[in-house]
Amino acid sequence: MDFDLTVTAALFVLINAAGIGGMVASGMMATDTVLMMVAPSMIVFGLVMLGIGLKYGEYRATN
Repeated sequence: MDFDLTVTAALFVLINAAGIGGMVASGMMATDTVLMMVAPSMIVFGLVMLGIGLKYGEYRATN
């Protein structure tokens, strides 16, 4: 499976939607708290990890 921009973006959205949906459905926190605090932090963390993973993949491919 080739991870081009479309596949990567779709998987990123799917994973975050599953995590956010699970938090909302579990009832552990109020929905507005999940959407205003948890969701943005999950998205930022995911983008940071994606960036680190891309740079590590570039490093591995060249060495």
